[in-house]
Amino acid sequence: MTDRLPPGDPAELYLRISYTDALSGTPYGDTLERWDVAVLHAQDQFAVGSMVFYRVHLDRGMHAGHAMEDESEDLAEIASVILDAETGYFTDDVSDALDYVGSALLVMDRVTLDETWRDFGLGTVLAIEAIHRLMPGCRAIVCSPGIADISEHRLRERAEWDRVNRKIARGWESIGFRHHRDHVFLLSPTSLVLEEQRDALRSRAADLAASWKAAD
Repeated sequence: MTDRLPPGDPAELYLRISYTDALSGTPYGDTLERWDVAVLHAQDQFAVGSMVFYRVHLDRGMHAGHAMEDESEDLAEIASVILDAETGYFTDDVSDALDYVGSALLVMDRVTLDETWRDFGLGTVLAIEAIHRLMPGCRAIVCSPGIADISEHRLRERAEWDRVNRKIARGWESIGFRHHRDHVFLLSPTSLVLEEQRDALRSRAADLAASWKAAD
């Protein structure tokens, strides 16, 4: 949090979650689903950010690892860490770290807010709500924390780049993600931290909205 306030009432933010299904299908259409999340402001009807999630079904369609490799380099890196290269299912060490509550994988691929809405903790507030709506049927939630907006001109120095990346990782750790290996962080849908932090973040967002209204 900072002393400044966001440009609009945080209580007016909402999510529009959408999934586009191509009727013609793709080789991995039954395996990989891309879910786009628009972060909108109700009062002025404009977008202030976006998120991208992938639901990966390990038990239907083609080899899940191959589907992720075909989609993007970022997903390929995640697949190489948490999925068995031969079977396309979770590796033994990932399985051992998770309760069996589903079979799918939820990847939080990208979370982006407009610059004027950053540094208020809203990224985690919004992401945790999207996670709760998309995680049913999933056994694991994963992310690879890092800077999504590569147009950040102020991050030209490596030290500043690393500092911001560490800050982003701490934000995801605060809602229950734990470092697994390489740049991949893992979260169980049954994590008590996830549920506790959802309530805490909602309260924090309400306090921020109250401050905004008082200042307005």
